[in-house]
This record gives sequence, structure tokens and C-alpha cells, in this order.
Amino acid sequence: MDASRETTAERLLDWYDAHARTLPWRAPPGSPAPDPYRVWLSEVMLQQTTVAAVKEYFAKFTRLWPSVADLAAAPDEEVMAAWAGLGYYARARNLLACAREVAARGGTFPKTEAELRTLPGLGPYTAAAVAAIAFGARAVVVDANVERVVSRLFSIKTPLPASRPEIRERADEITPDARAGDFAQAMMDLGSGICTVRGPKCLLCPLSDTCAARASGDPARLPVKAPKKAKPTRTGRAFWIEARISGEDHVWLVRRAGKGMLGGMRALPDDGWAARQDGHGVDLAEGPWEPAGRVSHVFSHFALDLHLAIHAGASPPEDLGEGEWWPLEKLDEAGLPTLFVKAARLALAHMGEDA
Repeated sequence: MDASRETTAERLLDWYDAHARTLPWRAPPGSPAPDPYRVWLSEVMLQQTTVAAVKEYFAKFTRLWPSVADLAAAPDEEVMAAWAGLGYYARARNLLACAREVAARGGTFPKTEAELRTLPGLGPYTAAAVAAIAFGARAVVVDANVERVVSRLFSIKTPLPASRPEIRERADEITPDARAGDFAQAMMDLGSGICTVRGPKCLLCPLSDTCAARASGDPARLPVKAPKKAKPTRTGRAFWIEARISGEDHVWLVRRAGKGMLGGMRALPDDGWAARQDGHGVDLAEGPWEPAGRVSHVFSHFALDLHLAIHAGASPPEDLGEGEWWPLEKLDEAGLPTLFVKAARLALAHMGEDA
């Protein structure tokens, strides 16, 4: 039996009605659609991030900023700090830009996929997901899970990413006019829990008898992925400087530039490393400096070896430029990105303090 829109949609929606995941940003199958703000927020957070990791952040954001108007009015530094640890920080900057654009347009998200695409940071996937899930519009929603399901269902052997136009065309063929949002979420759930990367559970799949990859005997070989390019490794230095102020230990933090790597985030000062270059290899200020080891971190396009130097002088340098002394006991409230959390832990461990 070949996959068709009618048979695929009917079977998958029946399965979803019985097996849909319960997630904080979703409405149960067949119930009124969730708030577009919650759909949009979750979809932005879920880009390149697991559901398990997003749940905590979604709860925090919706507690602090229950509506898009609340988020639009929030200070940049508070939003960036709340996002810290979720990664891919350009998403947080786009989140704020989008919220403020929606607020400027009257506080209501547009309902069509085309209009949603005009908002900052909304690419084809996010616009389609919001249109389908929040507004019930027929939209073709294709994420990594859907790519895998469709590649196997139709046995698409062209390697990714070259196969994406065909995957989208095939996904369009099976997307129903009614319950498009539930269908999109059903495809995501199927890919997440049944049609998994390794060891797909074909015996539990509602589409198994129409799946061309299963009929071939080796569904796990699809989708075919092009060989990954080796990531370059950059090197840089970060600097840990402490001072005793009003009887409390403080550490010197800077605010990174609004654009670029970890833009707008609080961080330890460093020597200017970037995605396309190593650090300058120069000291931030007069020493003495004590090497404390290094931390490694992998970004989307490169890996970084960050060497940490601790200021070992009796008093901190006099001219540190722009920054702030942050109470050491409240360092977990600074919103440091994961890279600098690692560096801070290394510094504290090196000095024999609690990390």
C-alpha cells in the first residue's frame, strides 16, 4: 500500500489522539489551539535543542514574561541572562526583536505563514509551525523529525541537505487540510518516539505498512546524510580577576558586544577569540597572571580551547575598561553562557573555592 494524504493523515491523527506527548506549550489533540505566544516561544527554544532542556526554560520565560507584550518590554540583559545555558544565543536576540515587532503591530501575531515570515527571526519552519499549530492553517511543517519520517516513508535516497526540496514536496502531499497543527505535531512525535534515528520501532508505527524504507528491510539507513565537515579548533584566553569589595569577594565581568558570538551576554574578559580567528594572545592588563588550565567548548561551526589565566596580584589592575564587579556568591545569577560557566568553575576549583 502506498502512502497517500488520506490514509497517512487519518492513521497518524488517530495514533496522535491516543499517544500525543503532554508538553507545557501544547493543547491536547482536538482541543482549542494554544496561545500563539506560547507556540512561537517554544518553537524558537526547540531549534537545535532537546525537549527535556527546553521545558525548564519555557517555564521560566512564561513565568517572568507571560505575554508577548511582557517579553517585548523586558530589558535585553534580563532576557539574555534568562536564556543563558540554552545556547545559540542569536535566538534570544531574535526573540526580543520579534516580540518588540509584534508589540509594535498591536500585540497580536499575524495568522498566515506569509505574514509570520515578515517577523524577525521567523524562518520557513517556525512560521509554518506557528501558522499550523496556533492558527490551524494548512502549512507544511518540516523539522529534523519530519525529515526522517518522510525520507523513510517515501524511501528518499538523496543525501541531506540536497534532499530537502523533495522531502518538503512529499510532506506537502500528505499534509491534510484539516487539523494541520495536530498533524504537524503528530509527525514530530512519531519521529521523536517511534521513527527514531537508531532502532526505529516499526512494529508500533501506524504507517508501517505504507513505509517504503521498512519494505526495503533497512529503514535506519535513511535519511542519508552528507559527510560532516571537520570543525576548525580556535584557541583563546580568558581572564579571572577578583577583588574584595565591602567585605565580599567580587569577580570582574564584561558585557560582550551586541552582535557576534555570545552577543549581549555577561562574560569573563578575553583576548578576542572568534569563530574565524584565534585570540590575540595578549594579556588583558598588567599581571602577574597564573595559568589555571583550559576548557573546551564546541559551537555550531567551530571548537574552542579557552585557556584561563587568574590574576595573582595583591590588588586588581587599575584600568580594566568597561565592565562590572559581580558578587562571587551570586555568580550563578549573572547569566553567564555555558563556556564561561565552565571557565568560572575551573577558576574556583583552581583556587580551592566552591564551584
